[in-house]
Amino acid sequence: MVLPESASLPRMIRYIGWPLALLFVWDVIVTLAYVYLPHPGFELPVLPMTLLGSALALFLGFRNNNAYQRWWEARTLWGAMVNASRSYGRAVLHLIDKRPDSQDLRHALVTRQIAYVNALRCHLRRQSCLDEIAPFLGEGEADGLKGVANVPNAILNETGALLSDALRQGWTDSIRRTQIEQLLVDMSNAQGGMERIKNTPLPREYAYFPTLFVHVFCLLLPIGMVDSLGLYTPLASTIVGFMMLAMDRIGSDLQDPFENRAHDVPLTSICRTIQIDLEQLRGKVDTPAPVRPVNHVLW
Repeated sequence: MVLPESASLPRMIRYIGWPLALLFVWDVIVTLAYVYLPHPGFELPVLPMTLLGSALALFLGFRNNNAYQRWWEARTLWGAMVNASRSYGRAVLHLIDKRPDSQDLRHALVTRQIAYVNALRCHLRRQSCLDEIAPFLGEGEADGLKGVANVPNAILNETGALLSDALRQGWTDSIRRTQIEQLLVDMSNAQGGMERIKNTPLPREYAYFPTLFVHVFCLLLPIGMVDSLGLYTPLASTIVGFMMLAMDRIGSDLQDPFENRAHDVPLTSICRTIQIDLEQLRGKVDTPAPVRPVNHVLW
């Protein structure tokens, strides 16, 4: 996630990159051709360009609104995961009897939640997670997850089995067990929503046609403006093209919020926050530091 304080014109220009540079070169070529060639023959009236720009802005706005809704829903689901993880840790430590023989189980249940959220992060990013989550699981459990298609769901299922063991041992009762189980259901529902966003991208047309139309518009823009603006065409055309290219790029980056890119939901930071909260909850002192931004990007 790019932090707000990093917003600046030079950064935005670098963000657009080569398309903006090529647009400026094209604007200069069209302007010089119009000024110095005797009969350019490629003037376009202003009105059609205005209508085309208005239609394109509406099209981009519609796509970007949908892209942002996906990004915001992804962030909302991870916010629910943070709340559910905290509530789960508190419930495990206080709704399971505090007895010497139950302490290991209570701490294991809290610790494996750290493994669960990190496994979910890697699952959404299509990354391997077994080496990373092995320290938070029982001995040999990570090896048993090799080849499992949905590692976070398998961890959550085993958590439910451990809670059933606590019930059989008499360390909790059915009412308290149900309360903790409801938190697992909430986490499973949130995971399902995240997987829906990950596995159901916006239609391909939402990515292809806006970019195509923006590039066509940028090619036609100086041709339609040069008759009225003359030598000022490169300045005006590049500024308008910059806005269109920026809108297209932003919408493209926001529509897939789990791709481990700079504009995605900061899953690493959120998982680290959950880890710190849960480890402090069970009394650990030397917790890891929060994730810090790198070049104004929070991962």
